Amino acid sequence: VFFCPQMNAVFHSNIQEGIRHYYDDLDFKNILDFVQEKFSCCGGDEFRDWEVNQYHSCNGSGPLACGVPYTCCIRKVPGEVINTLCGYRTLDKERLELLDTIHVRGCIHAVGLWLKDNFEATLGIVCSLLLPQVIGLVMAWLYWQKLDEIYSKLDSVDFKILEMRDFSFGAVDLSGAGWCWCLPKEGGYIPVNAEEEEDE
Repeated sequence: VFFCPQMNAVFHSNIQEGIRHYYDDLDFKNILDFVQEKFSCCGGDEFRDWEVNQYHSCNGSGPLACGVPYTCCIRKVPGEVINTLCGYRTLDKERLELLDTIHVRGCIHAVGLWLKDNFEATLGIVCSLLLPQVIGLVMAWLYWQKLDEIYSKLDSVDFKILEMRDFSFGAVDLSGAGWCWCLPKEGGYIPVNAEEEEDE
């Protein structure tokens, strides 16, 4: 509720940018045509938003100048042949003059009213979009906790295991360690072959 005006402004800006490139972006064209026909609306905030398109601008000289696409037109008979120029010369007229010709209400308001009237469907759409995101965040957090636990176990050292009680260097097999001439010992170092040298 509090952010509704700001959201409408953002939607209006994006739709106007899409209308500006209406004939260059086929995907946006198909989406906007569907929305205008489905929700009986025209443009973003109102039908005059089509003025920003170079082909529909009243300053243009083509057959679409100062008009709106046929998807804005009111179809009086279902299934009738579509007149693609039904929105001809409508941008320079007043809203009351066009009530029987085109839909003058903007699509932002039309879709907003539909979402309010269909609260359950809106809630379902929002949940279906947000639920995978929430599940992904929870799984990532659990994975991070598991990794942190593993690394903390690797980094910790149990010094009780490392206590050297009744340890004798004589019990250590140093064969094959000829490259190592000394081993650490409290109070100094002892040569590896110290006993052999004494026997000789």
